[in-house]
Amino acid sequence: MKKRKRTIRYIILGSLLLLVWLTQMLPFMGEIYARTIYPVISYCLSFFSRWIPFALGDLFIFLSIIGVIAYPFYARLHKKLRWKKILLNDGEYLLWIYVWFYLSWGLNYFQKNFYQRTEIPYTEYNKENFQTFVNEYIDLLNHSYTPVTSINEKLVREESIRLYHQLSDSLGVHRPPHNYLKAKTMLFTPFISMVGVTGSMGPFFCEFTLNGDLLPVNYPATYAHELAHLLGITSEAEANFYAYQICTRSQAMGIRFSGYFSVLGHVLGNAYRLLPEEEYTQLLERIRPEIIELAKENQAYWTAKYSPVVGAVQDWIYDLYLKGNKIESGRKNYSEVVGLLISYREWKKKHYLHLKE
Repeated sequence: MKKRKRTIRYIILGSLLLLVWLTQMLPFMGEIYARTIYPVISYCLSFFSRWIPFALGDLFIFLSIIGVIAYPFYARLHKKLRWKKILLNDGEYLLWIYVWFYLSWGLNYFQKNFYQRTEIPYTEYNKENFQTFVNEYIDLLNHSYTPVTSINEKLVREESIRLYHQLSDSLGVHRPPHNYLKAKTMLFTPFISMVGVTGSMGPFFCEFTLNGDLLPVNYPATYAHELAHLLGITSEAEANFYAYQICTRSQAMGIRFSGYFSVLGHVLGNAYRLLPEEEYTQLLERIRPEIIELAKENQAYWTAKYSPVVGAVQDWIYDLYLKGNKIESGRKNYSEVVGLLISYREWKKKHYLHLKE
């Protein structure tokens, strides 16, 4: 009886592994998963996990790591199992985790990208169109500035969900599965701050978590970014893009400024690479001094919490993870939001001109 149960378990696991691998290899299956299957999974898992007040996924990952490490010692010393059996058991558990990760969220990596989903054409990224974009962006950034001294979680949640519903069809992203999607606080915030992570998507239970150390100006854009991941967006650049679009459309001044401010580092990084030193300096001088000071304070705040050694290890692991899931640029993917913003700006300009004709 025991052997029969094990055989059935292996057959189920093997079948699920085959399904995952086929979906990864065949684009149409990835699209079927992302468009029709994932919305049902996210609805069910997020409905369940929202009743748990803490980050269930964080606890699950932590206990799994402890269990995988401790099990061999327990099995060897107390159950007297052979090492071969112990390693097989540990390996099987990791394979179930692998299957669960991809079936519950990870297969979204194999859907169409932003340009394919929205049919918005890619605009060549060059100095000229970047300069046009950055001039407009700085004007909007300066105009949107407002001191953000507190976090209104309820307002951020309501505005984000409302605007994702509003923009879902035109921007190729799912609608939120529920109107109550409260972000949870990461269980291990001090450690998470050491590696420089401000938020994460919990794929195992379709919940998203935010770093408890988030500054008020960071909170709205980070919430909208992680919510984009919950809605099936895997690209960090795309999640940044959606966070920007959601926040900058809000009527709440603090949320709107958070959206513009969230991409400032990426814009300046691209400007530093593309523009001559004199032009880059002139660009900086156009930004309101209050915003420059806020950016410096923000950087100093997170740098004080960051551990270069632990952070470097996390960066290396996450870079490999992204590249292993069709994000070829790895961690550089975050900064590719500027290219998305330029393409969207050009498309919108031509689209509205066409409507006026």
